[in-house]
Amino acid sequence: MSGAGKTVAVQRLEDLGYFCIDNLPPILLSKFLDLIEQSSGSLRKVAVVIDLRGREFFSSLFGALDQLEAHHGIDYQILYLDASDQTLVRRYKETRRRHPLSPDGTPLDGIVQERKLLEEIKGRAHHILNTSVLKPSELKDKISSLFTFFDAAELAITFMSFGFKHGVPIDADLVFDVRFLPNPHYVDTLRPKTGQSNEVSHYVMKWAETKQFLVKLVDMLAFLLPQYHKEGKTQLVVAIGCTGGKHRSVAIAEYLNEYFDEERSRVFHRDIQKGG
Repeated sequence: MSGAGKTVAVQRLEDLGYFCIDNLPPILLSKFLDLIEQSSGSLRKVAVVIDLRGREFFSSLFGALDQLEAHHGIDYQILYLDASDQTLVRRYKETRRRHPLSPDGTPLDGIVQERKLLEEIKGRAHHILNTSVLKPSELKDKISSLFTFFDAAELAITFMSFGFKHGVPIDADLVFDVRFLPNPHYVDTLRPKTGQSNEVSHYVMKWAETKQFLVKLVDMLAFLLPQYHKEGKTQLVVAIGCTGGKHRSVAIAEYLNEYFDEERSRVFHRDIQKGG
């Protein structure tokens, strides 16, 4: 149904790694099936959005679905998004949009027509989600529970080191300042090296304040990461800053990346080549 949450659903499917096509005319569904077959497996997860904006082609939908049914190499499911008439009317009034089936009438007139047109496809749906009382984050959670088949739904974490003198990263979700730690920059033998070297890393990690800080930081992140994931976040940038972004922040970011499983996290050193 128009206004039932299609945009939120598509965004979540994209986050889950699906290749999404919005408003594909049903008559082209069989052609797209040919493209999937020719992709040699590169298109493994696909979401096609079909709504009444393409109503002049809507009658061909069931023939295309029958073709999909007969195709043994593709497993497909129909997700039908619905909401109460009252909810849909309220959403149309809030957005000041016109219903596609009632451009010159009331939203309710269009909603009634749309329900009749979509009655059969709703009957063939594998999943029906009523979004009347769902928040966007709750709809995203339901989409994830239905269509998470691979690891793409896991929270992707980036541990970024940076130097405050080069500016705080604008894309950071969390920022931690480690300028209180002893600075290898003032050790002549360590100054030319970076936090990726064993010598600098050992120097940064040997202090009692570093060890205490890491215990507290790891405990905080271990609590926060599942909470972010639960709220539907798919990417998190944790920024660690020191003065120049070459020694302390690099060593701490490398430690965190190793601690939180390099398979689902990555490390990025923004300012490592700019000097300490």
